[in-house]
This record gives sequence, C-alpha cells and structure tokens, in this order.
Amino acid sequence: MTKDTDQPKLKHELSLLDGTMLVAGSMIGSGIFIVSADITRNVGSAGWLIAVWLITGFMTLTAALSYGELSAMFPKAGGQYIYLKESYNKLIAFLYGWSFFAVIQTGTIAAVGVAFSKFAAYLIPQLSEDHILLPYNHYLQAGEVRPTLSISVAQLVSIVLIFLLTFINTKGVKGGKWIQTTFTLTKLLSLFGLIIFGFLAFKSEIWTANWTNAWDMHSLAKDGTTTNYTISAALGAVAIAMVGSIFSSDAWNNVTFIAGEMKNPKRDVALSLFFGTMIVTLIYVSANIVYTGVLSLHDIVNADKDRVAVAASYVIFGSKGAIVIAVMIMISTFGCNNGLILAGSRVYYSMAKDGLFFKKTGTLNKHDVPEFGLWIQAVVASILCLSGKYGDLLDMISFVVVLFYVLTIFGIFILRKKMPNAERPYKAFGYPVLPAIYIIMGLAFCTLLIIYKPDFTWPGLIIVLIGIPIYYISQRNVTNEDKADVVS
Repeated sequence: MTKDTDQPKLKHELSLLDGTMLVAGSMIGSGIFIVSADITRNVGSAGWLIAVWLITGFMTLTAALSYGELSAMFPKAGGQYIYLKESYNKLIAFLYGWSFFAVIQTGTIAAVGVAFSKFAAYLIPQLSEDHILLPYNHYLQAGEVRPTLSISVAQLVSIVLIFLLTFINTKGVKGGKWIQTTFTLTKLLSLFGLIIFGFLAFKSEIWTANWTNAWDMHSLAKDGTTTNYTISAALGAVAIAMVGSIFSSDAWNNVTFIAGEMKNPKRDVALSLFFGTMIVTLIYVSANIVYTGVLSLHDIVNADKDRVAVAASYVIFGSKGAIVIAVMIMISTFGCNNGLILAGSRVYYSMAKDGLFFKKTGTLNKHDVPEFGLWIQAVVASILCLSGKYGDLLDMISFVVVLFYVLTIFGIFILRKKMPNAERPYKAFGYPVLPAIYIIMGLAFCTLLIIYKPDFTWPGLIIVLIGIPIYYISQRNVTNEDKADVVS
C-alpha cells in the first residue's frame, strides 16, 4: 500500500512578493478601463464617481484585513471555502464552492478572456468580435433572419487564451507564478505611467467644470439629460454604480486559495492581502481622478463602448493613445486571467478532499498541481465565452460575491466564540468595529441591489440555491469508503 507521504503534495514555493502580485494581478483586469462610464451615468458627478471607488476601496481593504485572521488560522489550500466550512458547516461551504465554479470564477475568467481579445483587435483587426466564423440563423415566419448563435474570432481567441494559461499552470506552480509576477509588475508600472502622464496632461477648464458641483448626485444620460434622485433612489444609484467598482476590485481573495503553496502562509497571506488591495485601491482612485482631469463628464459617459481609458489616452498620448491602452489592457487581462486560473482550481481541490466535488479534482499530477480541476474550470469558462451571456453573469457576480464575503467575515465573530483558544498569529484589524461595518455595508449593498436591480440579483440567488439539492445528492452518493477517507 502506498504511504501517504509518497503521495504528491502541494509545494510551498510562493513568496510574499508572489502573493502580493497574485492579489493585485487578479484584481486588475479590464474593469478599471471601462466601468467608470456606467458609474458616472448612475451618479452624474465627479465627486460621487470618486466616492464610489473610495467606498469600494474601503470595503475591499476592510475585508482583506479581516480575512488576514482567517488565513493565519487556516493556512490551507481552498481559502474562503475552508473559512466557511470551519465557521458554519459543509453545506454553506459547498454553496460557495458551487457558486464559485458555476459563475464567480469561471464567469470572470470568460469575461476577462473576451476583454483580452476585444482589445487585441485594436492591433490586429482580424481578431474583432465583428468577424463571425460560425453563424447559425433562425428564420422567422415573416422572413426575418435573426442570429441565435454565433461564434466570433474574438470568442475563439479568448478560449485559446484560457486553454493556453491552463496548460501552463498544469506544468507546475513555478510557471504560473512567473507569469503572474512578471505581467503584474508590467501592468502596475504601465498604470503608474498612465496616471503620472495623466496628471501632467490635466486641463484646468475640464477639471473646474467637473468639480464645480461635484456632489450634486443625479443620473446623467448620454444625451446630457439629468434626473434628480430622492434620498432612497440615491442610495439605490450608489449601489448600482458599485456593481462595476466591486467587480473591478474583486478576486483579491484568490491568494487565500493557494495558501497551501505559500512559503510562510501564516504571515504572508495576510500581508499579501493588505499590500495587494492597498496598491490597487490607490491605483483605481488615482486613475479616476485622471479621467476627471482630462475628460468632461459628457465624454466619460459617451466613451465608445464605455472604454473611458481609451478616450483618456487619446488626450494624454495623442493619436497613439488607443494602441497604448490596447497593449496595457492585453497585458492586464493576460496576467489577471493567469491569476484567476491558477487560484481557482485549488478551491475544487479542497472541495474534493471533503467529498463535495468530482473525486478526480482532489488528486495532483506529477507537477503537484490539481490538473483535472484546472481543465474542468477551463471548459466551463469556455462555454460561458461561447454563450455570449457572460455579461449578464457578471452582473450577478457582485451580489453573490458580497453575500459570501459578509458570511465569511461574520464567521470571524463565530470562530471567536467557537474556537476562543485557537492560534491566531494575526488578528483582524479593528475588530469588532471594522468587520461589523463591512457586514452592515455589505448587507445594505445586497438589499439595495435586490430592490433596484432585481433582474440580476434574483438569478444570482437562484444559482446559489440550486447548489442545495446538488449538495444533498452528492452526499447521498458518497460511498462508505469515501466517508472514511474524509474522516481520516
């Protein structure tokens, strides 16, 4: 019989720098270059545009500092899944893992992949989403032709990217961490360059116009029409605006999924969370200040396909601006997807070890990585690329993600009672005040979305709840041998 010590194990090869680059690299994708247009349409002023990013940054930093305690208590692969299991039970943990696999991680990977190919088309027009390879047309009785399914070059490029990065990550964590660190450092330097040159290109008349009535909140349509809000509607507008900023700031917790591969997880996971989220928050707020210094609110709202950064680059860098920003976003999305792909499979690995996922995802290949988990993640993400529905899925993500963040942070209070004597190398900063503030803000955000954006929140809830029967079916099918293995 093969001894347990002879079985492949996750290797401790990731440093504090690697962890910080994973946090920052997974957070910075395409959102910061795009979502400010929709945020401005909802809040209508420069002050509230920046406020939305500051509120999101505060929530992200607070959550990251709170997760530091959990990561130090449970320095294992799986991260948030493990925290929920220890705080509550296997059902709650499974619902998170199921949502993670069905929409959160795979949907994000799909969207980031498509963003990569869309901006690659700036450099190579043949890669455009307008180039349809396999159209399927449904003919209506009146003779009208309506395409019901089509596959574009951009979608295929995104799938190739996903499979390429997945293949690289199956060859061991070293290749994945090298890509992550290199590309994240490159895009951080690029973003710092955009911000610095952006400040130098400030136009005083635009800055003055944007900030004259900076706190006058209203909706701002593309044609310039404004609509004032009641107090309750204003709260709803802020919540809706935050969907974009929260999505852009998400995936910071990916480093917790690979805690089992950190050299010093009890210290470095918490520090990676803090440094990574702080760096990205400063970049996001600074980038939006630049937008308001070089573009009028009208130009931000009317940016072509919401690509605010492209419009700003035209002003900052001249006619070459589109090329500069396209290269930046390709670098950004490439590194972002690598981090998402690298970290995601570790959740399925931990779930399989508990008998809650395909058994094969709980095994490691000869390079000591969960290869099967990587590939099934790639398949689901690719299907979402082809479905053309990833945009709707991403609207659900912010609601579902914050819901589980709230549950996880509330778990700190539970564990303080449940395990009072457990080793806590790091304790949540500002406990109990800051974690409580996050819980209140998170619940308010989710409640306002249910009221003001039900089309996207209810489907997200349904995806989570579908996991309940799946959980009980999976438990019923676990053999006695599997149960014994889990216990042992």
